[in-house]
Amino acid sequence: MPILPGVRFRRQEPRRGRLMPPQLRARAERKRRRHPVLRVLGDLDQALLRTMRTRGHHEPLETAMKGLGAIGELAAVWAAIGVAGAAADGSRRGRWAAAAAVGPAAVGVNYVVKVAVGRQRPLIEGHPALAKAPTKLSFPSAHATSSLAGATALGRVEPRARPALYALASGVCLSRPYLGMHYPSDVLAGAVLGLALGALVPGPGRPGAEERLLDLATQTREGATRADGSNGSERSRAGEPASPGAAA
Repeated sequence: MPILPGVRFRRQEPRRGRLMPPQLRARAERKRRRHPVLRVLGDLDQALLRTMRTRGHHEPLETAMKGLGAIGELAAVWAAIGVAGAAADGSRRGRWAAAAAVGPAAVGVNYVVKVAVGRQRPLIEGHPALAKAPTKLSFPSAHATSSLAGATALGRVEPRARPALYALASGVCLSRPYLGMHYPSDVLAGAVLGLALGALVPGPGRPGAEERLLDLATQTREGATRADGSNGSERSRAGEPASPGAAA
């Protein structure tokens, strides 16, 4: 089998052991021995990552992937889209602002999960990662979580923009294993988490909290007015004056 230039292969088990903290290594290996399905999925994850990191790296694709990773950092692009929507659409400014905050909030939720799982970022000899990250934690991908959360939230405010939003989110997700920053399973888990977080934003036809309060106040006033009118009519039918100033 031909060897790719610059790619050094080692035995799978020692290399995998380097991908996680020492305190988790023994427990992970015990799980793998007990569950052969996990071993197969882990090998597939490794193979797909290696393929994406070592194949198709030519210009302008590589530069485009680096750019997608940069704008997805800390959900910057999703916050910017939400702020622009709020500035351009005054009638739905509150919804746009809420959607703009979903991406950055998803980064915080993602970090809590990262710390709980403790998976380390991948290492491929001869092919280092093509971007930098604030932490060495890998699962789930914060770019994937914030991108799907932001795209879903913004798409629920403006459904017509959903194709473009999800296309951008997909590009950001693909950039992570392409740049060697995440395993494909990191991206998949992050996308699922992001979809769940983005769905918390009210969709079209569902008013936000401020609008619901205003509607409730209006309905209460209208109900009180109708009740006063009906009471006056009943008094008139009973031979009583409808108001203290009514003539006999």
